[in-house]
Amino acid sequence: MSRSKNRVVFALLAIFALTATMAGPAQAKRKHKPKPNTVKVMTRNLYLGADLTPAINAVGPVDFISKNGQILRDVDTNNFAARSKGLAKEIKKVSPDLVGLQEVALWRTGPASLAAPQTGVYTASTVHADYLADLMGRLNKGKKRYRVVKVQNEFDFEAPADYDNDPATGAATLGGEINGRLTMRDVILAKVGAGVRTKNAKSGNYKNIYQPVISGITVNVKRGWLSTDVKVKKSKWFRFVDTHFEAFGEPQIREAQAKELLAKGGPLRSGKLPAVLVGDLNSDDKTVTPDDALAYNALKKGGMVERGVGPKTMTWGVTAGIITAGAPTDWSQRIDHVMTNRPKSVKKLAAGITGTKPANGLWDSDHRGVWSKLKMP
Repeated sequence: MSRSKNRVVFALLAIFALTATMAGPAQAKRKHKPKPNTVKVMTRNLYLGADLTPAINAVGPVDFISKNGQILRDVDTNNFAARSKGLAKEIKKVSPDLVGLQEVALWRTGPASLAAPQTGVYTASTVHADYLADLMGRLNKGKKRYRVVKVQNEFDFEAPADYDNDPATGAATLGGEINGRLTMRDVILAKVGAGVRTKNAKSGNYKNIYQPVISGITVNVKRGWLSTDVKVKKSKWFRFVDTHFEAFGEPQIREAQAKELLAKGGPLRSGKLPAVLVGDLNSDDKTVTPDDALAYNALKKGGMVERGVGPKTMTWGVTAGIITAGAPTDWSQRIDHVMTNRPKSVKKLAAGITGTKPANGLWDSDHRGVWSKLKMP
């Protein structure tokens, strides 16, 4: 072989070696597994602002109206304008793609009337405290961070209240100088500017409800659910469901509500879509009262698995109606949950709680928030 041919062969070999060296890392890069599609969700009970038990257990109309006045004063003491600062800070720090809210109370007042609780015709329209408007104002201060996807009205009730704690000023209405009205709501929020797309938003009330007789009046305590189909960046579409099961009455009511979610036509019958459920279920598999596990176990039997915090992390337990700093911190139950179906394709990457420290002189809520980072298909 001539020297010129040798030079050509050596040159070709050098080029081939250089090309192979450069191609190696490129091929390795192409074979590198892509980052998983992740979605971060959160459930947050805002606490309606007062314990309703005294009014539910009132003895006669006068006691009922007196207890209603105490409830309104407790709402003032549990100042949501202050608590919303802490709640907004929690959500902004976790930065979830989706948030399911419960007990998003709307408190209104109006002229005193004994007819309202008996007829169901409610006229109180002066806003006393609007938790949704206040929280959204905090969340979006300076920059729009979250949008409301869906609002579902739940328990709605109006009755006279001795708000000034002086029966003489409302003698014509058994001491109630004004009417107080509570409208409970559940809400789904979605993060703005994070590739979160939603469609097919729906909601509904449960057929199985708590119906206490209060001062001779049967009260229908409505509870319900909300759902929306969601796509976050490159994830596949999935169903996001938010709910609040009954807190009072027999545990069989909560169990029946869980079964409604799973029944044909229910939001957890999501077809080909994976389902993510968040909410205050007022139920767990390990609680003080065995019957409190009925609703949670019904969901597990229906194919749902826990994707929130573990059984040793409690999310509720500040039992005092007034939740000022220094209130009891013996959190005793895990009743706020993140659950999913399709356990083989939806995995938990991380989870945690919020609202563990008092702020603004108050606990943010009588619940802790629960968030979960999920690996989606």
